[in-house]
Amino acid sequence: MSGRTTDAPAPQGTVTGTPAAPGAAADAGTSASPRIRDLWARWRGPLAVLAVLAVLATVTALVSRPTPGGRLDPEATTPPGAHALVRLLREAGVDVRPAYTVAEARELAAGPDSLLLVAQSHFLADGALLRDLAALPGDRLLVEPVTQVLQTLAPGVGAGALTDVEPREPGCDLAAATRAGGAVTGGVSYDPPAGAVSCYAGSVVRFTVDGRTVTVLGSGDFMTNDRLDEDGDAALAMNLAGVRPTVIWLAPRLPQAAHAEGTATLDELIPSGVRWAALQLLVAVALIALWRARRLGPVVAERLPVVVRAAETAEGRGRLYRARRARDRAAAALRTAALDRLVPRLGLASDATPAEVVAAVALRTGQNAQQVGDVLYGAPPADDAGLVALARHLDTLERQVTDA
Repeated sequence: MSGRTTDAPAPQGTVTGTPAAPGAAADAGTSASPRIRDLWARWRGPLAVLAVLAVLATVTALVSRPTPGGRLDPEATTPPGAHALVRLLREAGVDVRPAYTVAEARELAAGPDSLLLVAQSHFLADGALLRDLAALPGDRLLVEPVTQVLQTLAPGVGAGALTDVEPREPGCDLAAATRAGGAVTGGVSYDPPAGAVSCYAGSVVRFTVDGRTVTVLGSGDFMTNDRLDEDGDAALAMNLAGVRPTVIWLAPRLPQAAHAEGTATLDELIPSGVRWAALQLLVAVALIALWRARRLGPVVAERLPVVVRAAETAEGRGRLYRARRARDRAAAALRTAALDRLVPRLGLASDATPAEVVAAVALRTGQNAQQVGDVLYGAPPADDAGLVALARHLDTLERQVTDA
């Protein structure tokens, strides 16, 4: 028996070690092409339907999305906007002319038989702009006016206490209020001047001065898209805003300021010595960096003689305030701490004025600017309950700014 093995013969019809014929790949490609064509013919209809549905969904989302805008913006379809009321007024034949700056309101101003509706008044703190508004003809409807606007456009009306916004009865003989009946009003209760009509617990005041009718509203919630369909809100809004054939609806979206005469470039506004001062400051900073850029030693841990928990410190200080009845200092401490947290979240500088802080908070939260000012910069509370209420209002305001 030898050590060699003999390979078995290959079966008949089997090719071993022989390359494929050149036409094999072409046959495979030819057989795959009809398969792809069949799949395309089968699925092109559903794919076309899905593409059409996607386009329709995109167009519908773009067309039906709410139009953004601030509180009582005549074009905003969001809950705090007033597009629904503007549409009702126009259907009733009232010519509503939206304006977002004082210059636009001046251009759109009609004759004495018109009404100037002022919303978002916290953006109109400039004295020159208020004097321009006071010179416009026609009646006035002031919605939640701030102090400067109230003094200029509604002389003689004083802001009273803050009240809850809730359904109220007219409680007066004003035709616009009695026909509407109960409505969601409140906000600010005004002290009316002599001869004025006060309705809804002082939140709606109407009087005549210099031949024009002036109406002041402590809250404009009943005019918004969100609450227009409640109680008699729509009727009251129509009766107050639709009293004249033309309405100039002024609702600024940004703080307004009077323009100075002439224009100047940025280089012209910078004093000549600023560049040299900046260069000297840069050199000084570089020298200080080189001086301090030495190797520091290891950090030395030092035990504190007494460890006092922060909660105990806060409680002790609170007891001292309560013992001395120092509600003014306690309120000042609460407001200072709240402002230290609010100002950076609003993107304001540390030296921002109270008016700027109030305007930013009102814009972020949609709250009434005068109410925000009373919470952040108002008078100290008269009793402990008022101090607790102030702390609760400050906490609510901070949450609203954070969540906005």
